[in-house]
Amino acid sequence: MLSVRSVTKKYGDLVALNDVTLDIKPGEFFGLLGPNGAGKSTLMSLAAGLKTPDSGEVLIGGKSYATSSDENRRQVGFVPQTVALYEDLSAEQNLKIFGQLYGLGSAELKARIEEVLGAARLLDRRNDKVKTFSGGMQRRLNIAATLLHRPKILLCDEPTVGVDPQSRNAIFDHLQELNRGGVTIIYSTHYMEEAERLCSRIGIIDHGKILALGTLDVLVAQLPFEEEISFAQNPQTDRLRAELASLGQVQSADGITRFRPKVGVPLSQFYQLAEAQRIAPRAFTHNRPTLEALFLHLTGRNLRD
Repeated sequence: MLSVRSVTKKYGDLVALNDVTLDIKPGEFFGLLGPNGAGKSTLMSLAAGLKTPDSGEVLIGGKSYATSSDENRRQVGFVPQTVALYEDLSAEQNLKIFGQLYGLGSAELKARIEEVLGAARLLDRRNDKVKTFSGGMQRRLNIAATLLHRPKILLCDEPTVGVDPQSRNAIFDHLQELNRGGVTIIYSTHYMEEAERLCSRIGIIDHGKILALGTLDVLVAQLPFEEEISFAQNPQTDRLRAELASLGQVQSADGITRFRPKVGVPLSQFYQLAEAQRIAPRAFTHNRPTLEALFLHLTGRNLRD
């Protein structure tokens, strides 16, 4: 559906994308997960045709963006990270402007506006100025504007930044419904829980390179451990930490120590050592393998660094 072939993009000496290759299948809900500055927005802008690569190419339906027709390009809709709306105009006025830019006729545009306002749950606010909307409502209207031309591929560049939890859930529900209806979605985020909740396949990106790619189960299976125990660093747990090296991997960052026992090492050994240091069990958190743990394993830093 959408392919990225050996794409590199630089801004001066900064390499934003470094020889990235990626294939998005029809009907996927694909997540692009990485911290701020990882290259997510650059990749989304290239996929939307807003920027051109320094080398490599982006293809839609097997056709290069560089030589693609307007009709082929219209298969793509782009929801930018920054809300792109006219605040002094109403929701409906905004949609009319975007619809006219897409070349929709008046009768067709009227029907499409009803359709997208209904999907965004904004029919009752159609005549209200955008500046009176909450951040979440503006985000939903932004998505609605992108859907007027019924794209087959929807690019969402961190669409929930600054949005309250209730509005985030409304956006998630809307996107999942679109995906069930056949829209291919590419969703960039630095929130692990969003990728886990929404995406059928996930690519982890950092420093302009795709570090890992697959379903959630495939990704967490790459971790060289099956269990993780985390605890706060303090003088008492520092003594425990010194005794753990022979039992598994010990990693500390941001005031938190993470212990991952070697395969075959029972957790009872850990708790015996903790009991010897008179540390209560409530001081520890027992975690299953997560994308956050995989990212930390691959890069040595947290997603939000």
